[in-house]
Amino acid sequence: MKHIIRQFFQREASPFVQFIKYALCGGMATLVDIVLFNFLAWKVFPALGPEDPLVRLLGLDVAPVDDLTREHRYYIIKVITFFFGNLTAYILNVLWVFKPGRHSRLKEILLFYLVSIISWGIGTVLGGMLIRFLGWETTVVYLVNMATSLMINFVCRKYIIFKG
Repeated sequence: MKHIIRQFFQREASPFVQFIKYALCGGMATLVDIVLFNFLAWKVFPALGPEDPLVRLLGLDVAPVDDLTREHRYYIIKVITFFFGNLTAYILNVLWVFKPGRHSRLKEILLFYLVSIISWGIGTVLGGMLIRFLGWETTVVYLVNMATSLMINFVCRKYIIFKG
C-alpha cells in the first residue's frame, strides 16, 4: 500500500496509478470546463432550457431557447471551454502524470491539442446531433461528450504524445 501511495508523489507510476492520476487531473480540467461551460450557457450565451437538470437542480431562471439556437450556442461555448479545459489538462499532465520528451515541447503541445480537437470534435458533433434530433438536454449531452473525450484522450496521450 505504501508503494502505491508513493507513486502519487512521483512521476513514475504503474499503469493503474497513472490512470488514477490522469483521471484526477482530468477531473480538475473538467471542473474548469464545467464551471465555465455552465456559466457561459447560463449568463453569456443562454443555452439552458427550463427542463435542463442543472436548471432544475439549482432553480436557475432561464429564458426559453429553441433547440436550433441551443445547438449553435452549445458549439460556441464548447469552443471557448475547449481551450481553457485543455490548457489546464496539459499543464497538470506534464507536471504530474506523463513524462514529456517523446517530442519537442512545441510538437508535444500541438499533438496534445490535435488529439483533444479530434476527441472534442467527435463528442461535440455527437452532442449537437443528440440535441437537434433527439431533444436531449444540454447537461446530459455535455456528460456524453465528456465520457467520449476521456477514453480517446487517455489512450492517445499515453501511447502517442508522452513517454507513457
